[in-house]
Amino acid sequence: MKVRIGYAVGGKALGIDRFGGMLDDLERLRFDSVWLPETFLTGTFDPIVGLSYAAARVRKLKLGTHLVAPGRNVVLLAKSLAELDRLSGGRLLLVFVPGLTDAAERSIQGLPTGDRTTWFDTNLPVLRALWAGQQVEGAKLDVTPHQQPLEVWLGGKGEKSLQRAGRISDGWLPGLVTLDEAVAAPSSSAPPPRLVARSRRSTSASTCRTRSTPRSTATRCRAAPRRATRATSSRSGCPPCAT
Repeated sequence: MKVRIGYAVGGKALGIDRFGGMLDDLERLRFDSVWLPETFLTGTFDPIVGLSYAAARVRKLKLGTHLVAPGRNVVLLAKSLAELDRLSGGRLLLVFVPGLTDAAERSIQGLPTGDRTTWFDTNLPVLRALWAGQQVEGAKLDVTPHQQPLEVWLGGKGEKSLQRAGRISDGWLPGLVTLDEAVAAPSSSAPPPRLVARSRRSTSASTCRTRSTPRSTATRCRAAPRRATRATSSRSGCPPCAT
């Protein structure tokens, strides 16, 4: 079993001028990944801007984000993420979330009412087709991701979220649940391809990935779906944006 440790950056507590130095420290201390969750009003960094900077600043850290996908233009999103993954040498880790339920956050997102999660059903197939080099409604990317496939994980804890994760995503990463709760959740639903959880029990700011096979992480990311766990926790104020 391997345990890989990452760090989620809330933004406001750190300050943007200290971000580069923190990246240097994480790489020097051999952390596995840095994570930038996205919100609009709570002081988090723009994840695409921040991870693009990180890709140029450090060479080994994996680059993770909880990205608020609903409301975005799917072709422009596919283009941005494909180029980021290519420029970073395949270090991008994606978790798509619907966004916080706060009324002000939803208003800025451009989706003040309605079910935002339907975006995933409609647009994940479009993203995957574009990343595979296919033409979709006249659009085709000049640059495809380094990772083939570029995985997309989903968050959420409700029955519909679990079913959606099991049906269309490459993994599941909810917010603010214990490992025991995460293990129990899929028993009443279609089991997600990979089981992940953000654990309140962790005593350090970390992302821990465990698995039951001796295979490498790179191999596992491209293997057929299997159950694994990843627990994340942060002192940096990472909001529960995957709920």
